[in-house]
Amino acid sequence: MAAEDLSTRSSIPFDVPTSARAYGWMLGGKDNYAVDREFLLRTLPDFPECVDIARQNREFLFRVVRHLTEAGIRQFVDMGCGLPTDDNVHQVARRFAPDTRVVYVDIDPIVLAHGRALLADDSTTTVIHGDMREQDAILGHPDVLRLIDFDEPVAVLFLSVVHHLTDADGPRSVLRTIIDRAVPGSYLGLSQVVADDPARGAAMSAHISGGGVPWQTRTPAEVDALLDGLVPVEPGLVNLVDWRPDEDQPPLAPVHEDLAPYLGATEHNKGIYEYGGLLRKA
Repeated sequence: MAAEDLSTRSSIPFDVPTSARAYGWMLGGKDNYAVDREFLLRTLPDFPECVDIARQNREFLFRVVRHLTEAGIRQFVDMGCGLPTDDNVHQVARRFAPDTRVVYVDIDPIVLAHGRALLADDSTTTVIHGDMREQDAILGHPDVLRLIDFDEPVAVLFLSVVHHLTDADGPRSVLRTIIDRAVPGSYLGLSQVVADDPARGAAMSAHISGGGVPWQTRTPAEVDALLDGLVPVEPGLVNLVDWRPDEDQPPLAPVHEDLAPYLGATEHNKGIYEYGGLLRKA
């Protein structure tokens, strides 16, 4: 094992859950630990919507990336990309536009290790270790400068990660840094877990943050307030299941049997869901 790999492994947290590993488990992934599974199984009895939400977001990723390639976008920055699984951004984009370039950004060292192994022979896609709260550092990263031409339209994606930005993190600045500097015709894609009832949202935030994963559930109006001045792409910011649904898109991997009882919870519990969409810089 190379020295960099040893260093990466030594920094992987095994005693607290991480969002990337927990999210990956809900997508059918196997790169997780007991602490991640135990955290989810403690969370789901109170917030059973989480499994559906994770999977609906992944399906949204396919649809939004496909739309962006059809709109002519050929470069993507994916913030908080999570662990590699089926139909990652670069794989979806290249189904429709083989010349696409992608930079993945994540703070979890296990994402870096797996991503680098997957992309070792790909010169037009990379994964960098970065904290999405530190946008200037990301913009100055050599791989970003190598692959992303900010004189051309770019899509920056914050998919199912906005809820990991608390108000103390300055979420508006985080979301707007790249898109505010990008040329017209660029896009911001995002999604965030929301609650129509602020009290239930606060309870969800307290539970997940208390388990070691930074989290802030917002209302749809609070998300909207972060995005003024950008033009929503039809149908606007909505529950992700209503964003250009497509019954023919590729299916996701099946969930683990421990998570299967929670599938379908969003059909009965309507108050917590993933909210988002795509916005264009005019």
